[in-house]
Amino acid sequence: MAEVIKMPRLSDTMTEGVIAEWHKNVGDNVKKGEVLAEIETDKATMELESYQDGVLLHQGAKKGEKILVDDLLAIFGQAGEDITALIASNAGGAAAPASAAEVAAAPAVAETPALVAAAPAATLDISKIPEVVIMPRLSDTMTEGVIAGWNKNIGDAVKKGDVLAEIETDKATMELESYRDGILLFQGAKPGEKIQVNDLLCIVGAEGFDITAIVASAKQGGAAVAAAPEQTVAAAASAPVAAVAAPATAVPQVVNEGRIIASPLAKKLAAEKGIDLKYVKGSADNGRIIKSDVDNYVPAAAPATVTDAAPVATSTAPAEKAVPVVAPFNPGAGEGFTDHANSQMRKVIAKRLGESKFSAPHFYLKMEVNMDNAMAARPQMNEVSPAKISFNDLVIKASAMALRKHPAVNSSWMGDFIRTYEHIHIGMAVAVPDGLIVPVIRFADQKSLSQIAAEAKELGGKAKSKKLQPNEFSGNTFTISNLGMMDIDEFTAIINPPDSCILAVGKIKEEVYRNAAGEFAVKNVMKLTLSCDHRSVDGSVGAAFLQTLKAYLENPVMMLV
Repeated sequence: MAEVIKMPRLSDTMTEGVIAEWHKNVGDNVKKGEVLAEIETDKATMELESYQDGVLLHQGAKKGEKILVDDLLAIFGQAGEDITALIASNAGGAAAPASAAEVAAAPAVAETPALVAAAPAATLDISKIPEVVIMPRLSDTMTEGVIAGWNKNIGDAVKKGDVLAEIETDKATMELESYRDGILLFQGAKPGEKIQVNDLLCIVGAEGFDITAIVASAKQGGAAVAAAPEQTVAAAASAPVAAVAAPATAVPQVVNEGRIIASPLAKKLAAEKGIDLKYVKGSADNGRIIKSDVDNYVPAAAPATVTDAAPVATSTAPAEKAVPVVAPFNPGAGEGFTDHANSQMRKVIAKRLGESKFSAPHFYLKMEVNMDNAMAARPQMNEVSPAKISFNDLVIKASAMALRKHPAVNSSWMGDFIRTYEHIHIGMAVAVPDGLIVPVIRFADQKSLSQIAAEAKELGGKAKSKKLQPNEFSGNTFTISNLGMMDIDEFTAIINPPDSCILAVGKIKEEVYRNAAGEFAVKNVMKLTLSCDHRSVDGSVGAAFLQTLKAYLENPVMMLV
């Protein structure tokens, strides 16, 4: 008997999945455990294995299409089975429908504009209306999104898969694709404005669809709605568009700061003409630059050469008594400042570290480590290691082994109790253009130096290219922040929640000292600073941890046995 497979919830925040790839086609025999498809979620791309043996009779969406959680993903059964009734009974929701041939017999169920308009605004659940697009939760910590730019204007025709807008979250800027065909009838916010997760983002429907009740309901529910209910396609279509030519000036005036919103055709035309769009004034909605703006743009004339210089005072007195004339001070551009809106990542950093600094009573322990043996041992290790081992890798391994001997440091303050972890997951702070992110090396105490080196390099690369998956930057039990490569001698770091401690690592530098024979010599010293949460880690506990860490770093052979 045929059986329906629905889109599973593959993460705690997942609301839909995209078919990244089908590994089986309709009509193929499938064994239990075989990879059926690759599903792209809000967190990662995962392989979906078949739950049973059988023949794949139906695919709920094509490659690249979206399916909502609990909507029809596939149907398994025996070859030749009639699945018309199953397709019809599972055709609801906003997920991609089956092909026309497969659902020809399925009754069409459509919600008419009249039904939507008649629903009471106070009780209308807009999330159930197919035409409504709500702000999705694009990361596990996201609470709001900023409209970085709209790729479609009100009145534009939209195809399924077209990019509607670019949404800036606390992790990255992501493209939001349309789930359906239609016309963009409403925008919930302008570029640069915020929308809370699950609030009304936009409406995509047929021409003439009544959006009044939806907008009114969204406003009553606290949605961040920027446009008025009367803002319909007809109004948008009749609005005049003024083409403003950029005036020629002696010095080019920058009219677009930060992100530039322009149509693809305008960008292409500007590139062909060698025009910098930051000098072009947009005439479309929200200052968007269109083709006519580029066509009408007149490059600024080069500034005229100054020939009438200020007269220089001369003196007829003897040379030895001449008084030099000091030119008047010219401040150049004068005073000024530029305001930059905080990215979502920067906001989360400020919130989390502000909470950590002001809620956790920090204290700091500092120690110097003699790195002479480590510097001598590292080249020998790299001769046999498949991955190049850095000093930071040595610190990660030594910290993990020291945590195994001092589990109280590997803990979290939970309010009514202290949680001590049996596993050791080391977070390593990595600077990215928008702020800071902490990739996590899991079970670091159980991995070899070469394994840590390879994983650290891979995670660091993913962090800088914004390709980290959520499981790769969460779950840390202890964090290391290393600024030694940036020529910093020593510093103190703010604890990264939920950890109880963070280790700040400075650079290795030469210091002169007097040895036991009374002679002066040079040693290589690295300074460590351990920031501790005094609620869960006492000073003696933190000091004992640092002593063990120092022993490992000063005698690296101890980490190999």
